[in-house]
Amino acid sequence: MSKHMNWRLVAVLLAAGALGGCYSQVRLSADYGVATRQNIAGQISDPDAHYAGDPQPGSNPERVAIAERRYVSGRVIPPATIQTASVATGGGSGGDAGPAAPGP
Repeated sequence: MSKHMNWRLVAVLLAAGALGGCYSQVRLSADYGVATRQNIAGQISDPDAHYAGDPQPGSNPERVAIAERRYVSGRVIPPATIQTASVATGGGSGGDAGPAAPGP
């Protein structure tokens, strides 16, 4: 290796070391991630839960089987079109406050 190449290597290493001092480690609070761990625990606490009462409409086995057959055969019933509600436009408070006051 030539002397010129050695100085380039030294310069690159010094620059990398100097930039390493710019690194800032973020300090997190002691309870960081607690909510996420609680949510995960809540989702897997009883994976085979059984509830009393009538099953929800989506859990009717006959309807689920029909929907699955339609999905597999590519004959899915498209959802009904969704329309937005009409929105009235107009004045806010009903009174005319006049022009805005000039700024400073």
